[in-house]
Amino acid sequence: MKNNSPIGVFDSGVGGLSILIELKRLLSEENFVFLADQKYVPYGEKNKKELVRRVYKITDYFIKHYKIKMIVVACNTATCYTIDELRKKYPFPIVGTLPAVKPAAKLSKTKQIAVISTPSTSKSKMLKKLIKDNCRNIDVLNIGCKNLENVVEQGKLNNAQTHKLLLKYLRAIKNSDTDYLVLGCTHYPFLRKHIQKILGSRIKLIDGGNAIARRTKWWLKTKRAKNKEKGRRKTVYLTTGNSAKFSKLAGGLLKNRVRGKKINI
Repeated sequence: MKNNSPIGVFDSGVGGLSILIELKRLLSEENFVFLADQKYVPYGEKNKKELVRRVYKITDYFIKHYKIKMIVVACNTATCYTIDELRKKYPFPIVGTLPAVKPAAKLSKTKQIAVISTPSTSKSKMLKKLIKDNCRNIDVLNIGCKNLENVVEQGKLNNAQTHKLLLKYLRAIKNSDTDYLVLGCTHYPFLRKHIQKILGSRIKLIDGGNAIARRTKWWLKTKRAKNKEKGRRKTVYLTTGNSAKFSKLAGGLLKNRVRGKKINI
């Protein structure tokens, strides 16, 4: 791999694009390859063995076809269940995505925060450890949101089904003393406006996108792996699902033209 090699970024679907936005904002000099593993979405309903198998296949594909210099796991669920296995197997830096519990706990004035995530993330040992380590004097509402990832994946950001799901999962938060809500799935930032409208201005929303980008930048500096090559930067978009549907949905979320390529892994 070389300094101008791309950074591999993957998620179960289009949610990881919320992380890619932050990466490209902070690391405009870098090349990226993004994979939405849509054939196997949602990750939030899979067990650890299935997830580890998928992330190994994705990483091996990135290495073989794109000679990546590092990976960003743009998925909270995949991070919670596979990050240790990935770091044991591969020699390059691997940045994970975890719910921003620590900053939320530090910022909270009411000493109560909430976390919404996929059912798998909400039950994971890693999230429980995050809460235990950072929320000793903080009450935490930990809510697993079945199907919320799916509506984003289907492009249903503002319809009756999505609104009904949000009301269901946010009701307890709105009626509590929570002052910070952690968006613990990379799909959820695309619902930020709708979530904020339901909760009102009293409750602040926080996600880990910017922190992940800063961590990636730190690794590039530490490994002296920054891309210094002149010329136009490139981002490749891949999906294991329908490329036309992915391109349309991703283009809408990024507010830019996207041409996705279908791959089979």
